[in-house]
Amino acid sequence: MFDIETELKKLPDKSGVYIMRDKFDNIIYVGKAISLKRRVKQYFRKNNKTKRIENMVATVDHFEYIVTDNEAEALILECNLIKENRPKFNVLLKDDKTYPYIKIDVKSDYPAVIVTRKILNDGAKYFGPYANPGAAREMINFIKERFKIRQCKNFRSKDRACLNYHIGKCLAPCMGYVSKEDYRKQIDQIIMLLEGKTSVILKEIEKEMKEASQNMDFEKAAELRDRKLAIERVNEKQKVSNISENNIDVIGVFKNELSVCVEIFFVRGSKMIDREHYFFNDLKDMDISEIISGFIKQYYIDRPDLPNRIMIQEEIEDKGIIEEWLGNRAGRKVELKTPQKGEKQRFVEMAVRNAEITLENKSKDKFDILNELKEVLGLDVLPRKIETFDISNISGSYLVAGMCVAEDGIIKRNLSRRFKIKTVMGQDDPKCMEEVVTRRIKHSLENPKGGFRKTS
Repeated sequence: MFDIETELKKLPDKSGVYIMRDKFDNIIYVGKAISLKRRVKQYFRKNNKTKRIENMVATVDHFEYIVTDNEAEALILECNLIKENRPKFNVLLKDDKTYPYIKIDVKSDYPAVIVTRKILNDGAKYFGPYANPGAAREMINFIKERFKIRQCKNFRSKDRACLNYHIGKCLAPCMGYVSKEDYRKQIDQIIMLLEGKTSVILKEIEKEMKEASQNMDFEKAAELRDRKLAIERVNEKQKVSNISENNIDVIGVFKNELSVCVEIFFVRGSKMIDREHYFFNDLKDMDISEIISGFIKQYYIDRPDLPNRIMIQEEIEDKGIIEEWLGNRAGRKVELKTPQKGEKQRFVEMAVRNAEITLENKSKDKFDILNELKEVLGLDVLPRKIETFDISNISGSYLVAGMCVAEDGIIKRNLSRRFKIKTVMGQDDPKCMEEVVTRRIKHSLENPKGGFRKTS
C-alpha cells in the first residue's frame, strides 16, 4: 500500500519530473521541479492552495517521479508526458484541430509548394500555422499564379509539357525548360515572401526587371512588373503594426469567472500576419503567469517555426529554462520578454484586449442562445445543462441510442454516452426514444451523483 507521508520522506533533493496518479492509476498531473523533495511536499502541506490544486491533491492516490540531470531535461520530459497523457489538471490545448502549414521541400531539385497539416522532421521548410485555412489556400494560389512553379504532386521527366506550361502557369522543369538555378531563385523569393521579407523581394524583382528591359526582353519585364504589383497588393492586405520587430509572437491572456482566453499575434517582417485564440474552461483560479507558462510549453513543443521573441504580459517563474529549451529547439536564441513601456507594451496590451473581447463575445453568444431557447420553451431558468438523444440502427437491427451533453453552451465530450436498446424489436424510433429517456431519468433519480448533476 502506498503511504504518501512515507514516500514524501524518500524524495530526493534533485531535479526531475513528478507524476500524480489517482486510485485508478490514471495520470492526473505532471510537473517539473529543481528540487523534487521541496516541490512535491508543498502539495501535501496546509498552505494557501488554489481550489484547483486542492481538488487535484484530494484526487491523488499515489505519485512517482523521474530524476533528471538538470532542469532543462526535466522541462522536456514534462512537456512530452503532458502531451502524451493529457492529465486533467495540467494546462491542456483541448483544441484538437490541426492548422494548415505551407510546406516547401527545399531538398528537392525542383521543390513544390503545398498545404499540409502534418509536420515531419524531413528537412523541409514549414510556414504557418494559418488559423484561417482559406488564407493558406489563397497564398498557395497566389504563389502558383505569380511564380509559375510546378504543380504536379510527383516530379518526373516527361515526353511533353503539361497544360499548365501551355497556359503560362508552369516553367516545365519536367522538360528541362528551366535550370535548377533559375527555379531555385523562384523558390528563394517565395520563401522570403512567406517570411514577410517583401521589401527584399521587391528590390530583387526591380533589378531583374531592369535587366530584362535592357536586354529588350519586354515580355519578361512586363511579367516581373505584374508580379511586383501583385506582391505589393498582398503586402498592403497585411495589418501594419508599428512594432519594430521582425519575428515575434505576442501572447495575451484574459480570464473571467467562467473561462480563460489566450490570444496570440504572429508578427513577421514588422507586420501582424495572423492570429489565433484558445479557450480554457477549468483554469479560472490559476494565476496569469501559470497559465502563460503552461500554455507556452504545450503550444511550442511541436512548432517548427519558432519566433525570435515571445512577448508576454507577466514574468513567469521558469522563464530561463523555457528560453533554453526553445533556443535548443530553434538552434538560435529565443527570448521571453515582458515589455514595460513603449510600442512593445502597447502591442501586448492589444493582445490582452483582444483576448478579453473574444472571451466576452463567446460568453455573450452562448448566453444569447440559451436565453432565446429559454424563451422559446417557456422555461423559468436558463437551460444550463442540455442532454440530447438520437437513435441509430441498421435495417432495424443493432439498435442503439447516443446521448450528447452541453453545459453552458459547451459540448462536454466526456459526458457522452451510448445505450443499447433492450426492449424494442424492429425499427421504431419513438419506442426506442421512450425507453432510453425513461432509463436515463430513472438512473438519475436512483443515483443523484451520477444523474443530472447540478452545474457549478
